[in-house]
Amino acid sequence: MKRIIYYLKIWLLMARNAFIVWFNRRNLLIIFLLGKVIRYIFYFTFLYFLVNSSKGLSGFTGNQVLFFTATYVLIDTVAQFFFRSVYTFRQLIVSGDFDLVLLKPVNALFRVLMGGPDPIDFVTIPPIIFVTFYLGSILQPTPLQVFYYLLLVANGLVIAMAFHIVVLSLGVITLEIDHTIMVFRDLSSMGRLPIDIYKEPFKSVLTYIIPVGLMITLPAKGLFGLVTPVGVLFSIAFGFVFLFLSLRFWNFALTKYTSASS
Repeated sequence: MKRIIYYLKIWLLMARNAFIVWFNRRNLLIIFLLGKVIRYIFYFTFLYFLVNSSKGLSGFTGNQVLFFTATYVLIDTVAQFFFRSVYTFRQLIVSGDFDLVLLKPVNALFRVLMGGPDPIDFVTIPPIIFVTFYLGSILQPTPLQVFYYLLLVANGLVIAMAFHIVVLSLGVITLEIDHTIMVFRDLSSMGRLPIDIYKEPFKSVLTYIIPVGLMITLPAKGLFGLVTPVGVLFSIAFGFVFLFLSLRFWNFALTKYTSASS
C-alpha cells in the first residue's frame, strides 16, 4: 500500500507539472480543446443520421451503434489521458535524457508511460462519461450487464496500456515511435463501429491478433447482454496475459538500450 501511495504522489506531481505547462499556453489549449469537441460533435452527428437512415448496422440498432462509438471514445480518451507521455518518448531516447530516467529511484516504465497526462483529455472525459451513461441508459441494461460493461472497459484499458508498453519497447529498440503509435491509433479507430461489420478473416484478426474487438467492441456487447460469463473471463485473461507479455518485452528492450554515454 505504501508503494502505491508513493507512486500516486509522484503521478500527481507529474500531472501538476504537465498541467502547468499547458496552462501557460492557454490559447493553444483552447484551440486544441475546441477542435476535439467539434470533431466529436461532427462524428456523432454524422453517425446518428447514418444509422437512422439505414435502420441500424449489422443487426444493431442506431442507439447501439452510437453506444459502440461512445465506448470507443471513452476508452481512447482515458488511455490518451494517462499514457500521453508515450508520444514524447522518442525525444528522451535521441537526446540521451532517458539515461537520467533510468538513474532515478522511480520505475522507468512508470515514468515514460504515465509521466505527462493530457489536460485536454482531462476536460473532455466528464462529458464523454455523461454521453456514454446517457446512451447506455436508453438501452435499459440489467445490473449484471452494467457490471460486465464496467469490468470489460477496465480490461480494455489494460489492453490499451499493454499496447502502449509495446510501442515504448519498440521505441527503445528501433528509435521509431511516432509512426508506431499512429499505427496503433489507426487500428484502434476500427473499433468505432462494431467489428461485426468486417468479414472473416479480418474480423478474427481484430479480435485475437490485434485485440481491438476485445478492447472496445466486447465491452459494449457486455452491456447489450451478448457476452457470456466465459467470454468475460476469457477477455480478462487475454488482457492480463497481453500485459504480462508486454512487460517482458519491455525488459527485453532495456537490454538492447545503448545509452548516450556509451
